Amino acid sequence: MQTTLGIERRMMTLDRFIDEQERGFELATGEFSQILRDIVLAAKVIHREINRAGLTDILGAAGGANVHAEQVQKLDLYANELFKQSLETGGLVAALVSEEEQEPTVVNPSGRYVVVFDPLDGSSNIDVNVPVGSIFAVYRKLGSRFGPDDYLRKGSEQLAAGYVVYGSSTILVYSTGNGVNGFTLDSSIGEFVLSHPNIKIPAVSAYYSFNDAELHRFSSRLQAYIHDLRSRAATGESPIKPRYVGSLVSDFHRNLMKGGIFMYPGTSKKPEGKLRLLYECAPMAFIVEQAGGVATDGVQRLLDVRADHAHKRIPFFAGSPDEMAIVERFLKA
Repeated sequence: MQTTLGIERRMMTLDRFIDEQERGFELATGEFSQILRDIVLAAKVIHREINRAGLTDILGAAGGANVHAEQVQKLDLYANELFKQSLETGGLVAALVSEEEQEPTVVNPSGRYVVVFDPLDGSSNIDVNVPVGSIFAVYRKLGSRFGPDDYLRKGSEQLAAGYVVYGSSTILVYSTGNGVNGFTLDSSIGEFVLSHPNIKIPAVSAYYSFNDAELHRFSSRLQAYIHDLRSRAATGESPIKPRYVGSLVSDFHRNLMKGGIFMYPGTSKKPEGKLRLLYECAPMAFIVEQAGGVATDGVQRLLDVRADHAHKRIPFFAGSPDEMAIVERFLKA
């Protein structure tokens, strides 16, 4: 709320919000505050570079492929290094698991936490000015020594998860298991400010998002659902409309705020899907559930699925509860 002078009566910065929320929270020692500050620092620098990307030599492909045989963009490498450098300096993190690297990076063997992240989701869209994002999640290390069991976990074991969307504004959305809140970067003061408190996904979907070019490779059950979906939209039975930009963070964020369903299923060509469980789907599933939505792999609750390796792929369905109930009926028919 603003006064007649245009001054906000109570500007809640991210730091102040964390301080208030940490009272009674598991990470009340201030450790989560520091981890989130380290992530935010990386996000601020990525925001800056994205906004001046067309003026510097940071656009386009870097000339190699990552562990998924995908063409690496220059900003992928830059963002990955930013996340690593920022999180390594805090001393709280035992290891980092990145989309861009085959194996986890051990940072501090005595650290108490493991951070998994996709440093720059949708980076191939940078050249055409489509919003991109970063995704992250925090786990508590289980034992005194770091090992695979510390990150090959169910999504339900996440202590916190979030994403940053770099678009017309830069917005951080995160949850520590007690609701979802969004913060917009105010570049004039260099701070993330609470802009979307207590986010709740609308029960009724306004949008559906999937890669229509892959429709012929979907299962017959899923094709039947999409036919039903489009029939309901055509007859006016449902207000749902198609929206798909091809950047997970962008599509997910729109549907979280407006109501919708995001689908990246397995196909006849890639039965396991394309998206990675650990640092893409599980963090988003954590957020959508905390906002009152639903996330599955088409068969079961996604947060109940355990990763068996760092880059495990999985089908992903997430969104508003009403539409998710309908697609589940078709998939389980």
